[in-house]
Amino acid sequence: MSSTEIFRRSRDLLFKHRTDYAAAVREFRWPVLDRFNWALDWFDIIADGNGRTALHIVEEYGAEVKISYAELAERSNRVATYFRRHGVERGDRVLLMLGNCVQIWEVMLAAMKLGAAVVPATTLLTTEDLADRIERGRIGHVVTDTVGTEKFRGLSGDFERHVVGEPVPGWLSFEQAYDEASVFLPHGETLPNDPVLAYFTSGTTAKPKLVIHTHQSYPVGHLTTMYWLGLREGDVHMNISSPGWAKHAWSNFFAPFNAGATVFLYNYARFNAKRLLEMLATHKITTLCAPPTVWRMLILEDLKAHPVHVREALSAGEPLNPEVIEQVRQAWGVTIRDGYGQTETTAQIGNSPGQPLKPGSMGRPLPGYRIALLDEEGKAAEEGEISIDLAHRPTGLMAGYDGDDTLNEFVTRHGHYHTGDVATRDEEGYVTYVGRADDVFKSSDYRISPFELESALIEHEAVAEAAIVPSPDEVRGLVPKAFIILKPGKVPGPELAEEIFRFLRRRLAPYKRVRRLEFSDLPKTVSGKIRRVELRKRELGRGPAGARREREFWQDDFPELK
Repeated sequence: MSSTEIFRRSRDLLFKHRTDYAAAVREFRWPVLDRFNWALDWFDIIADGNGRTALHIVEEYGAEVKISYAELAERSNRVATYFRRHGVERGDRVLLMLGNCVQIWEVMLAAMKLGAAVVPATTLLTTEDLADRIERGRIGHVVTDTVGTEKFRGLSGDFERHVVGEPVPGWLSFEQAYDEASVFLPHGETLPNDPVLAYFTSGTTAKPKLVIHTHQSYPVGHLTTMYWLGLREGDVHMNISSPGWAKHAWSNFFAPFNAGATVFLYNYARFNAKRLLEMLATHKITTLCAPPTVWRMLILEDLKAHPVHVREALSAGEPLNPEVIEQVRQAWGVTIRDGYGQTETTAQIGNSPGQPLKPGSMGRPLPGYRIALLDEEGKAAEEGEISIDLAHRPTGLMAGYDGDDTLNEFVTRHGHYHTGDVATRDEEGYVTYVGRADDVFKSSDYRISPFELESALIEHEAVAEAAIVPSPDEVRGLVPKAFIILKPGKVPGPELAEEIFRFLRRRLAPYKRVRRLEFSDLPKTVSGKIRRVELRKRELGRGPAGARREREFWQDDFPELK
């Protein structure tokens, strides 16, 4: 049986049990492949003679482009031939820094066909970031647009430069690719463990790590992501995430193309919730995945005034607050299903279609993943670190961190891959996120989960975003402190601080109450995730007797709340 057929059988089994979680977990087995190139052995096969739209991009100013499966396969052949002409060989690494444009999909497919590995990079990176990535990533080729070339000015390195758009001196014009032959013949076979993607992590807790994925771990591994998303052949799928991050490959590339769906993108300079709702309705989006920040902004609009065709609604990146899920359910009749995974993996845990949901839970381990919760000694615990059983190593787990044997050994101790995230699991197998292992702390001998307190804060009408970190206290040792970003029009001050403290008193047990708050900006990674580690260091560094900051308030400031 061919690799294509083996892959298809595993995919179709997940289609068959799309809403039968128990059967999917029981019957699914990762496809075993001895030779496999997803671009050649899957995408090109389903693209042959296929006029269905693979990629649909709408620009904010109204322009749009639609590319069929057959057209995208042909265009990627031309790009692969162009790359080969300019020295891209099997094993080379290609740094790709573009916004959402057709060339991202062309380069991804072309590099795979050649056996090269793509190193995705967000356009938000600085020149210093790029210098680090070029050196540590051992980059041989760079593809960016005209604006992006400015960030490479002055950077040394023996790498070929390709520019999309207006010509730039010293850069090869990517447009030449479209003059190449439309037929591509690969040189040699691709092994499943050959590298296909190298991702730098977002660096929420340390210097970005370089994650290596193979032709097996991401293309095949994302069968679980397809299952979690609930994708069907012919769906129009919209995923809101920026190029350069793993979630973009999850839901704008592998999962929808595994299913035979259409990838829809709306390019905008500034997020506009009302305009997004119009896009959902006009283009009949059937499946929508968005980060919690977007869902929180959408519910500020009148959702009932915007009838949509969304069948599956999903959230990922950070846990979504239950009250947001409820508002969307009331307006659209669909329930946002949360899921969990990392750059290092495909979707590990999720609320799959048709299954009962529990408020606040991320769902259950997805088919092909065996999840354990472990304490610091590697023993099973009711509350512990989310860990993947390596005795049944899932295909969707990375090959490892590039050039860091010490870290690889550390994250795979006790016979498990350790995610660094803490969770609880109930008797039915539903997993609920608690926080990063480094974020959970004790106050007056009670364990405090930042996410639980942040969820309560978000319910206040004035709060847009919040982050909880421990703050030194002479009596209690550590107390929860909230850093808060307010919604537009809300004025920071003692009156609002007291109101928020009172609000939390009605919703949290005494030992969980936020004792201090500060109206402040939140430091974030370039991918938009809050850097709690930075807030934590800032707060703990000042000590119990540290001076009060401007716009910082303590519950003890208000006599009636003592």
